[in-house]
Amino acid sequence: MPKEHRPRHGSMGFSPRKRSESPIPHFSSWPDLDGSSPKVQGFAGYKAGMTHAIVVDYRPTSTTSGQEVQIPVTVLEVPPMHVAAVRLYHREPEGLRTQVEVWSPKLDKELRRVFPIPKDYDAEEAWKKVDPAHVDDVRLITYTQPALLTGVPKKKPDLMENRVGGGSIEDRIKYAKQLLGTDIAVTEFCREGSIVDVAAITKGKGWKGHHTRWGTRLLSHKNSKHRRNIGTLGNFQPGYVRPTVPQGGQFGYHQRTEYNKRILKIGEKGEEINPSGGFLSYGIVRNSYVLLHGSIPGPAKRLIRLRDAARIGFVKLEKSPDLTYVSRESKQGV
Repeated sequence: MPKEHRPRHGSMGFSPRKRSESPIPHFSSWPDLDGSSPKVQGFAGYKAGMTHAIVVDYRPTSTTSGQEVQIPVTVLEVPPMHVAAVRLYHREPEGLRTQVEVWSPKLDKELRRVFPIPKDYDAEEAWKKVDPAHVDDVRLITYTQPALLTGVPKKKPDLMENRVGGGSIEDRIKYAKQLLGTDIAVTEFCREGSIVDVAAITKGKGWKGHHTRWGTRLLSHKNSKHRRNIGTLGNFQPGYVRPTVPQGGQFGYHQRTEYNKRILKIGEKGEEINPSGGFLSYGIVRNSYVLLHGSIPGPAKRLIRLRDAARIGFVKLEKSPDLTYVSRESKQGV
């Protein structure tokens, strides 16, 4: 008798499949940098849409290496982010604990949409409490400026924390102090040809049945009355339905992180990549933009966070990718 092999459908690694708690994705870890100078390890932008480009294949083992190939690209609009505060951490057995938090004395009025801003705050007094000997990690509290965009219909900033890596702790603190209260561009974080990780909240699709949600098989046509029923809810013992059984529920609007995405181009003029009629459900890109190789999660207008690659194993480029053409054809009929 042949051994029956019926592997389960759907990965349990993403369970529970419930709605994301926040539209702002988060990173639970940050890679260590070997660089001698400190830098910001994260940035954020808004997804405008997709198009296609022709680029000289930079992969040395590819069958089309050195030739022009057509690839899909994702466009992110990345206006400058403002540094609202510097947060210094001390490592304890339970994890990182905040030691000192220094806020900028001048914050945009739009930040009041996120939390109340105190009127009297002494930043110099807070800096006096900093002891570099007890600091193990340096982070920047930054927020986006969606009011600069026309494609995202909101003014409320998205607040997040980005790590400062590279160099010594004293260098990181000095670097963070220089950035406090200023705008930082995406070029502070990466360059053309860099490999980054992308985190985003996927498209929400509401309640779906177990076949759509877990990818199980339809029942045989000989089955009585039903084809889309689940085959079994499990054993009689234990006397409850276990969470490994595929069932219907929320599908989409989950946080997902994609690793090792190549930055193909960083530009300042949106007219270089705006298609005729603008991007679907977004409009015109008017600020700095980033072209990423391939697709990323989420619909247009969704907040996208970038991070230095944590599992980098791809080709390291000495120069920027050679883009020969970026499509600006209308997407309205697609």
